[in-house]
Amino acid sequence: FIKRYPNYQRRYSLHRKMPVQCSAKCGKRAQLKRPKTGDALCKDCFYFAFETEIHYTIVKAKLFNRGDYVAIGASGGKDSTVLAYIMKTLNNRYDYGLKLVLLSIDEGITGYRDDSLETVKRNRDQYEIPLKILSYEDLYGWTMDKIVAQVGLKNNCTFCGVFRRQALDRGAMQLGVNKIVTGHNADDIAETVIMNILRGDIARLQRCTAITTGSDSEGVISRCKPFKYTYEKEIVMYAYFKQLDYFSTECIYSPNAYRGYARSYIKEVEKIRPSAIIDIIHSGENLSITDKVKSRLPTQGTCKECGYISSQDVCKACVMLAGLNKGLPQLGIGKSSKHKKPLQQLLQEKAAKSAEQSEENLAQEEKITKENSPDEIMQRPA
Repeated sequence: FIKRYPNYQRRYSLHRKMPVQCSAKCGKRAQLKRPKTGDALCKDCFYFAFETEIHYTIVKAKLFNRGDYVAIGASGGKDSTVLAYIMKTLNNRYDYGLKLVLLSIDEGITGYRDDSLETVKRNRDQYEIPLKILSYEDLYGWTMDKIVAQVGLKNNCTFCGVFRRQALDRGAMQLGVNKIVTGHNADDIAETVIMNILRGDIARLQRCTAITTGSDSEGVISRCKPFKYTYEKEIVMYAYFKQLDYFSTECIYSPNAYRGYARSYIKEVEKIRPSAIIDIIHSGENLSITDKVKSRLPTQGTCKECGYISSQDVCKACVMLAGLNKGLPQLGIGKSSKHKKPLQQLLQEKAAKSAEQSEENLAQEEKITKENSPDEIMQRPA
């Protein structure tokens, strides 16, 4: 065949290398293929599609009201950097009327968080958004380096996740904001659904796909996820083509995280079914729970130790902190029933110590009052 048609191979090769036109019919050459839709787009059309879809998500879910003071959870990574850029861009373009601030948490991970916070500081200057940084050291008296030294690499992400969620809320309260936005993307939410299914955690499973969690009526600052339907691959592509300044190094303690196994599973499923991520999210959204099961779920209340929102008498952060301070780091790992008895002992010890300290303070105050009384002063030698 090739001998009979010698020019075929050359013509066929040229045909295969012909540039693909943008699917949006803008007349430009396509420079990328969208993972979400499979469309071949030029950079400008990709930017427009990416930003417009996030704007549509914000508007449809009514995430913000004019005048809202919004804290952007900033870690310096791709998700939070793109989120800060997008929030600034859409706020100006569509006149949301929002006041923005960056909120960062320093977990105390040497060689990782200290470097990523430098990126956040550069983002602060680039986007002209004020920045607030809180540290685990200031809030809890512990850093992740110290925690890992005590608990090892197996359950360290559990400690970090619990402390970080509470730290974000504490920082938001200090700033006086009424909403927090985080860079959780579609991949993150799909992974969370799988993790909760594997753990049989019905309480978290029914709320993990919500685009907004918490409300003023619950006494909690609302958290929003504008990237709920945005693929991680597209966030990376957007940051790359926009040449945004972000920190790309993975946390040194995360390779053993449970989430990593859920992520690997979803990537394998995606090879067979490209729409797997969105399908998992929609499955979580359409999950219905019977009234009988709902009646068995824990009710939301407040922690009697710190006042933070909790479904138990004592929140997870206080349980873990008590365990760390007493040399029992595994106290807060696993189901609450496992650590109920030792926790009660620790709380009783803490209450007894507080009572003893109160008595000492009272005795000291009485002594000072007595020394400064008029009768005592008159009896002193001149």
